[in-house]
Amino acid sequence: MSPPTVDVMIPVLNEAHVLEKSVQTVREFCTANLPYRWRVVVVDNGSTDGTQDVAARLKEQFPAEVDFYHLTERGRGRALRHAWTRSTADVCCYMDVDLSTELPALPKIVDAILNGGCDVATGSRLQKGKSKVTRSRKRYIISRCYNILVRRVLGIHFSDAQCGFKAVSRRAIERIVPQIKDQTWFFDTELLVLAEKQGYRIGDIAVRWIEDDDSRVKIAKTAWDDIKGVIRLRILLWQWWFGAGDPPKHRA
Repeated sequence: MSPPTVDVMIPVLNEAHVLEKSVQTVREFCTANLPYRWRVVVVDNGSTDGTQDVAARLKEQFPAEVDFYHLTERGRGRALRHAWTRSTADVCCYMDVDLSTELPALPKIVDAILNGGCDVATGSRLQKGKSKVTRSRKRYIISRCYNILVRRVLGIHFSDAQCGFKAVSRRAIERIVPQIKDQTWFFDTELLVLAEKQGYRIGDIAVRWIEDDDSRVKIAKTAWDDIKGVIRLRILLWQWWFGAGDPPKHRA
C-alpha cells in the first residue's frame, strides 16, 4: 500500500521578504517529522512585490518538495479553494506564512485525519489550560468575542474558528469545499460550520501560537465581513431546519 500523501499549503500575499525562510523551515521540519509523502505548496493570491518570483525559484530548486500556484485575484479562501481542489493528496493542510503556530502541531493535525477519524482538524488558541498564546490584549479580546459569537449564534462546538492552521481530508475537500461561498477570511469559519452541521468529525487541537507583529490584516473590515458571514450561515441553517432549503445529502 502506498504511504499517505500530504500537501501543506501556504497562502501568501506580498510576502517576498519572508517566504524563502518560511518554506525552508517547513521543508526541514517535514523532512524530520512527517512519515508521509509530502509537498509544500505556495499559493500566491495577487502579490505585486515579487512573491511569485521567490516561489517559482523555490519550486525550481526543490521540484519534488515544493509546488506553486499564482492567482491574480486576492483572497485567502480563494487561494485555498484553488489549491485544495487541484491537489490529489489524502490530506491538505494550510498554515500562515509567518509560522505563528508552532510546527510541532503539524503532525498532530495530520494524524487527527489519518489516524483519528476526523475529516477536519483545526488548531485552537483558545483551549483553556492547553493552548499557549502570546498576543496583544486587543487581538485576544476580539478573537475571544468572535468565537463566542459563532458558538452562540451558530450552535457549534469547536473552540477557535480563525486559527490559520488546519488540515482537511480528501472527502471533506470534495464534499464541503464546493459549498463554501466566502473567498476571503471567513472561509475558515464556513468550512468548520458546514462540516460540523453535516455530521463530519472536527478535531480541535490545542496549539502554541505567537502573534506576528507584521500582520497586515485589516481588523475592522475583517470583523464586519465575518459578522455578515455569520448572519448568512445562520439564515442557511434556519432554511435547512425548516425545510426551505435542503442540506447536502452526502453526510459522513
